[in-house]
Amino acid sequence: MIEIEVENRSGIEVDEAGAVTLARHALAEEGLEAAELGIAFVPPDEIRALKAEHLGIDEATDVLSFPIDGLGDLPEGVPRALGDVVICPQVVGGDWRWPLVHGILHLLGHEHGDAMERREQQILEAAP
Repeated sequence: MIEIEVENRSGIEVDEAGAVTLARHALAEEGLEAAELGIAFVPPDEIRALKAEHLGIDEATDVLSFPIDGLGDLPEGVPRALGDVVICPQVVGGDWRWPLVHGILHLLGHEHGDAMERREQQILEAAP
């Protein structure tokens, strides 16, 4: 089973149910049937602080990913904690769908490039 926890601290309304649906779709498309994922929608000052703290770059951004388990082997019975995707709706202009898929793919080990862009497009085109 895929467990998804969503928190909206951004100060603007976000379709949390839609985010869960898209995240489940993206994970299923990547072959995951059981995992835990966190999604946080945050304001510009919070994502700016996170980027400064973790990447040393003092600027707001659209999405950050914080992986935990990835796709490596886990002991039997231990749930796969993928990590967290943090999105700033104000930076993305309200359309959080691409940044969410982008962040999830990073949690799964994808790296920037043409292959990742094609995969993002495939997932979004097939999304409910």
